Amino acid sequence: MKTIEKAVQSEINIKKSQFICSLFPTKTKKESKEIIQKLNQQYHDATHNCTAYITNDGEGYDDNGEPSGTAGKPMINALRRNDLHNVTAVVTRYFGGIKLGAGGLVRAYSKSVLEAIEASEIIEVEYYDVYNITFNYS
Repeated sequence: MKTIEKAVQSEINIKKSQFICSLFPTKTKKESKEIIQKLNQQYHDATHNCTAYITNDGEGYDDNGEPSGTAGKPMINALRRNDLHNVTAVVTRYFGGIKLGAGGLVRAYSKSVLEAIEASEIIEVEYYDVYNITFNYS
C-alpha cells in the first residue's frame, strides 16, 4: 500500500484565490478528524477548508460550503488516482474575488492536491498480523 512519508504543504494561486493543500499521513478516521479540526482552527479566517481522507477504517470528503461535488470529491479522486492510502488532504481556500465556476473549482482543488502529492515522498508500506500460538508437544 502506498502512503506519504511525512506531512507536506503546497500552495497555488488561481485567479487571485489562494489554495493551500496540506497532506498528512493518517491511519484512522479519528486521527483524520483531529487534523481537520486543528487546521480549521489554524485557518479559521479562510473562506473554505475542504477535506478528503482515505484511512484503514474508512474514507470521506467534505466540500465545506463550496458547490456540491466541486471540492471534496475531486480531492479524494486525486488520492485514489495516485493509489494513496492512510492520508488526509485539507485544501484551504482564500477567495480572491473572482468566481471560478464549477469546472474551475474542480480543476483547482484537484491541482492543489496533485501538487502536494508531487511534493511529498511516496513510500510503500506493508501491514502484517503477528500471531503467537502456544500448544502442547503431544
